[in-house]
Parts: sequence; C-alpha cells; structure tokens
Amino acid sequence: MTKNPLLQDFNTPPFSQIKEEDYKPAIKEAIQIAKDEINAIIENSEAPTFENTTVALDNTGNKLDRATSIFFNLNSAETNEEIQKIAKDISPWLSEFRNDMILNEGLFKRVKTVYNQLSGLNLTPEQEMLLDKQYKSFTRNGANLNEADKAELRKIDTELAKLSLQFGEHVLAETNAFELLITNEDDLAGLPESAKEAAKELASSKDKKGWMITLDYPSYIPFMTYADNRELRKKLAIAFGKKGFQQNEYNNEQIVKDIVTLRHKRANLLGYKTHAHFVLEERMAETPEKVMEFLNELLEKAKPAAQREFDNLEAYAKKLDGIDQLQKWDGAYYSEKLKKELFNLDQELLKPYFKLENVINGVFTVANKLYNLQFEEIDTIDKYHEDVKTYAVTDAKGNFVSYFYADFHPRPGKRNGAWMTSYKSQYMSNDTNERPQVSIVCNFTKPTQTKPSLLTFNEVTTLFHEFGHALHGMLANTTYKSLSGTSVSWDFVELPSQVLENWCYEKEALELFAKHYETGEVIPMEYVEKIKESASFHEGMQTLRQLSFGLLDMSWHSGDSSENISSVKEFETNAFAETKLYPDVAENCMSTSFSHIFQGGYSAGYYSYKWAEVLDADAFEYFKEEGIFNKEVADKFKNNILSKGGTEEPMELYKRFRGREPKPDALLKRAGLI
Repeated sequence: MTKNPLLQDFNTPPFSQIKEEDYKPAIKEAIQIAKDEINAIIENSEAPTFENTTVALDNTGNKLDRATSIFFNLNSAETNEEIQKIAKDISPWLSEFRNDMILNEGLFKRVKTVYNQLSGLNLTPEQEMLLDKQYKSFTRNGANLNEADKAELRKIDTELAKLSLQFGEHVLAETNAFELLITNEDDLAGLPESAKEAAKELASSKDKKGWMITLDYPSYIPFMTYADNRELRKKLAIAFGKKGFQQNEYNNEQIVKDIVTLRHKRANLLGYKTHAHFVLEERMAETPEKVMEFLNELLEKAKPAAQREFDNLEAYAKKLDGIDQLQKWDGAYYSEKLKKELFNLDQELLKPYFKLENVINGVFTVANKLYNLQFEEIDTIDKYHEDVKTYAVTDAKGNFVSYFYADFHPRPGKRNGAWMTSYKSQYMSNDTNERPQVSIVCNFTKPTQTKPSLLTFNEVTTLFHEFGHALHGMLANTTYKSLSGTSVSWDFVELPSQVLENWCYEKEALELFAKHYETGEVIPMEYVEKIKESASFHEGMQTLRQLSFGLLDMSWHSGDSSENISSVKEFETNAFAETKLYPDVAENCMSTSFSHIFQGGYSAGYYSYKWAEVLDADAFEYFKEEGIFNKEVADKFKNNILSKGGTEEPMELYKRFRGREPKPDALLKRAGLI
C-alpha cells in the first residue's frame, strides 16, 4: 500500500504528492493519533502538573493540524467540486473530535486541577496565559454542562460546521456563475485599456468572442469604477449584490437564519445572554455594550461628514450627467471622476508605477529596513499552483526565519478577496525553535500579453495589509504553538496588518519601489502628495460603510435574532437604517454573502477592523514622530507586538510598545473627521 503523504513526517507541505483521495483517510487517521495523545495524558498515573497536562495538551494534534491546514487552505485557494465534497464530509468529524476533547471529563479534571493550583505554580506570564486560555477553552465550550446539554452542544456544533461550509460554497458558486459578455466595444467606453485587454483575454480563454466581465474583483472593480454605461454598471452591481439571495439552489437566506439561531442557542446553553456576549468575553472590547458604544461614537463623528460627501457627490453627478438620484452603481464611478477633478489624480496614471514585482520588492525592502529581514525567491519547496511564489526568509545574521508563500492572481477555484494563513506555526520543541510557514493569497489583476500585472493603489495597500499579517506570523517567537503569531484577540489581530498600510502613503517608502515599469522613473513627488491629500477623500463615507457592516454583524449576534425573523432582507434594512446613504436595491442583500461573519471567524467581531484602526493610527503616529524607519521604534513594535503573539493581554503589550493606552485622536485626524 502506498504511504499517505499527509501522514509522513514532512517539513513543507508535499503538495505535488497529495492526491484528493489522500485527504479523508489521512484526516481520519490524524484524528485517531490526536485521540491517542490525549488518552495518554488522561491515563498518566502521575498527579497533573503544568508540564504533563497543560504543555502536553498543547503539543497534541500536530499531524492533524498540518493535514487540515493544507486541506482548508486549498479549499479556499485552489478548490473544486471534489475538495468541497470532502470538506463537507470531514467538517463534522473535526467538530466531533473537538467536542470529544472539550467535553472529556477525565481531561478537563486534569486541566482544572492544574488551573486551581495557579497561584502557587510560579509561572511566567506566557505559561499563565497558556493555562488560562486552555482552561477557558473547556469551560467556555461546555465542559461544565450536564450530559444532555453536552449532547445538544455536539449537535449544534456539527450543524454549524456544515452550514458555514455550505454558505461559502454558495457564494463561490454564485460568483463563478455570473458572466457578462460584451460584444459591442462602445459598451466599454471609459474603461482603461488594461481592463479591456484583460476582459478580452478572459473571453478568449473561454472560447468566446468579445469582452468578458465577471464578479471577481480585478474584473468587477474597474468596470464599476470606469465604465460609462450606467445600465451595465447597474446589471453588474445587482448581480454582485444578490449572491445567495436568488431563488435558486444557492440561496443563503435560510442558512443565515439557521446559523444565527444555532449560535444564539449555543451561547444560551453555555450560560451567555447572546453569541456576542460569548465571543466578546475573550476580546479587548469585552462586551457588546462596549462595542456598540465604540461604533456609535464613531458613527456620531462620521455621519455628518459622510452625508456632506454624499450630497456633494450627488450634486456632482447631477451637474455632470443630470442624474437626480445617486444609486449604488454610481458611487465608485462618480467618486473616481470627482477625485480626479479635485486632486488631478487618476488611478490609471498611478498603475504604471506599481508593477506587482516592484511592489513585492518594496514590501520586502520595508520589512528589511524595519526588521532586518531578507527574502530570497526559491524553487526548492513544493507549491500547490504554478502561480504561487515561494521565498526563504532570513534575518541579518543569515538565520532562517520562515518560509513564505504568495499567491496573487484570481482563478476559478479561488475565493474572492485577500487573506493570510499558515501551514505551520512557530513554537519551541525540545530546545529547537520550529520556524513558521506563512502564506498570503490575493486576487490582483493578471498580466496580459502586452502588460505586466499593474496594481491599483488600493491593491498596493491590500498587499501591504496581508504582508503585515504575514510578518506577525513570520516573526513569532513564543514557546507554545497555540499562542504563536496571529493567535491573538480578533480585535488585536488587525493591528500589524493595518499599521503596515501606512508606509504606502509615505514618500520615503514609495521612493523605494514605486518606479515606472517601462522607464524606471521614480513616482513623481506631485503624485505622492496627491496620494496623501486624497487619502482622506470620502473617508466619512468609507467609515460609515465599515460601521454599517459592524452594526449589521452586532444586530445578528447581540440580540435574540433567532426569534421572529421572517425576512433576512428586512432585518438587514433595519440594521442599516442609521448608516443608509444610497436608496435600497430590492434585489440585493448583503447578509447572504457576508462571508466574514457567516463563514470566516468575524461573527460578533467585524467591529475589530475599526477598533484596530484606532490602534494602527496611534501606533503609526509614534513611527512618524521618530521617523518611519526608526530602528528603536521598529524594535519595540517587533519585540512587544509582532513576536509576542497571544502570550500576554493585548493592552499590556500595546502599552509596553507605546508607553500608554491608544487614543482615537490620530485616527480621527487621519480620516479628516476632526
């Protein structure tokens, strides 16, 4: 019998050796191995100690972690029907295994015994955090429940795992199902040549004549931003907004209601008022009340500015094209025109300075200047698709830091958006510092036959954002894998990513990489000034948009939404009431494709993007005061934030870096809201 590659000892994932039929037997076997490791802890005849229980438990499940990280990463970045089918089969197994562990009385008894000795154990802050998180992972997930309630909890968790997968599959299927084939070139008026060329190549790749526009961001965004044909913009916007909201097999309305109902039930079962109360207990924000206070305070500052900006944009569209009422499909189009007029800044003028390869080198150079990291592209490790680039990362002394995978372009098996993930966490094992394997996945404009991949400024900031997450993973330096890298509170995890975006707006950083792809000319300073000037353009509307998503998320999760919801659309409309600018579009619903909260890990946590913006603006203010490449500040950020993972309370780590708690002033100033 051939050996299953997923069950062998490997360092980097052996992608080329893995067949789809390997996943199920490997994950089944890895679950059994993890169960045996857990049984060894339970059956240990010695009294429970920090080492033989807490640390031993943290060290279980390595084989399972490796196999599932490969599988679920590919289910997002390189999926197909077979992989989606496997995901449906294995998700309940994993849910059941996790519940078997959390609800195992013998194991919890040992963990609790160690936890009750906490005050006399003389532990380091990191060891204390490990024990505290481990104990809470049991109590917060049903270890104290009676048998009947434990059985109910298992049922709920299995069902939630299935529903969340189904939700994501429906959104991907709806994204892939829509194609707008344009055969009359006049319908492309306003569209930049690069976008037209990409649309032509896309049509041709599907053996069609003409130009093809899809709901993938690199196709959708340029069309919505530049195409003069208002009817086609409307058609596209409605298609984008009704994902999961059509009367077909991919409708997500019932799934949304079921997920919300089950989350609420689960929270009640565990003794919490709502799902949000359950989630936020372990976040910096602590309570739904505090989150709502935070969102409403920002709403009060942003709403007047947003309304002014919107009225101004509507008046501009009327003056330009006689449009009486601005619709959602007009926003990006007229914003871009107005921005160009106000700042004389055209995104298309900027793109030649942002060739993808140059931006990659730019982000590497910034990381080198701040943290002494070197990146060398290598072809010695396996990759899951030919588009993926692989790098070895080393420090100033040549010590190995991390492997880094980067996957930049859209394809049919890849979900929309951008994210960071990892194939292996950093941790200490028998005095060896096991180094991480980190990956970022994006959906940037592909190169065409005549042009390389040229990024919009928005895509440049996206690359820096995801790379900030990657640095959090790469520079991890903790003892225990469950506290390593991005294993921090969700409202703290966006700080490293969002803070790095700030370098995109600084002359000193842009000069390192923003060079014209044909002439090599450095981006003119007038462009840099305009980028900075325009950075807060429509910031009121942008802030309102983010707040609307946060408020929608909290509406679903901080009340008993499980009762009396006849209509997902109606519920959403009420949640959006305070942040509404554009007229409603009857055919559209955001909740049915809001993957962040119904498929990703952001339920009762979407506010954390704004929360982290307060932190990032405050943190970057410190860099600006001392110099954006100041080594002392960079070292403080690396040593107190990036390398520490979740080893201590986030606010303590932040205060150690900054010398005080964060203030919102820097964010409000940057956004032009004060």
